[in-house]
Amino acid sequence: MGRPSEVRVRVPGSSANLGPGFDTLGLALGLYDDVEVSVAPDGLSVEVSGEGAEQVPCDDTHLVVRAMRTAWNIVGDAPAGIRLRCRNAIPHSRGLGSSAAAAVAGAVAAVALSGRDPELETDVLLQVSAGMEGHADNAAASLLGGLVVAWETPGNTAERFHAVRVDAHPGIHPVALVATVESSTHTTRGLLPDRVPLVDAAFTGSRTALAVLAFTQRPDLLLPATEDRLHQGYRRPAYPESADLVDALRERGVPAVISGAGPTVLALTAGGTLPADLDTTGFAVCPLPVDTAGARVEVG
Repeated sequence: MGRPSEVRVRVPGSSANLGPGFDTLGLALGLYDDVEVSVAPDGLSVEVSGEGAEQVPCDDTHLVVRAMRTAWNIVGDAPAGIRLRCRNAIPHSRGLGSSAAAAVAGAVAAVALSGRDPELETDVLLQVSAGMEGHADNAAASLLGGLVVAWETPGNTAERFHAVRVDAHPGIHPVALVATVESSTHTTRGLLPDRVPLVDAAFTGSRTALAVLAFTQRPDLLLPATEDRLHQGYRRPAYPESADLVDALRERGVPAVISGAGPTVLALTAGGTLPADLDTTGFAVCPLPVDTAGARVEVG
């Protein structure tokens, strides 16, 4: 493809971990950030509207810009100047993959503006976006869509991050219960212990394997498959209301987990509705389809 002067990228949000799959499982959700990038003679212009517009920087430290610069360091052909416009719908610091989506959007835009086909550069895109996150679950889901299983090769290798996409079962209808308060991934990771009991590691490993089966073929197994003893319990002090809501949903037979680092709760319903007696005070109820396409780019 020739080198374009403008690209438009749409990237879905995501939910990571999905219970037991810490830093491993991710699910793309139908909630999108839109990015437009055009080539300019020089300089940098950043415009942001929607979620996080008042909090994010509008200079070289903007995450989309940083991802573009990182990608251009690999693929080359960086333009002299860029004009960036972001329309954000993914809530920030809520556990719905907003930072991963921004990193994916920047990497995809950079590759497309370099005249390359992003569909043929998925490995580069994953290394850039997951590298900025430090793990690949959210980034892979936003990049590839569907359900992803991600893993990391230890050490300083050129291909550190890996992911495989599979189709989620069509009978799964996620409902995000988005908390009004924010959560910091750095803070919640700080609550995790360096070691866990072997029995808990074995329990969570079995549930992670079961989760892959449940999400793809047997949604009737999602309630046991989303049990976790690795991270959610240790993080409970950071989001007690969210943890209580997960408990309330599960007690009513609805598979539910903390979405990523929280505090959003993800309910994996069969029909897109929640129990009538569920108290959702402090949470916005958002039915979201599973996104199946991942990042999409239009060249103009």
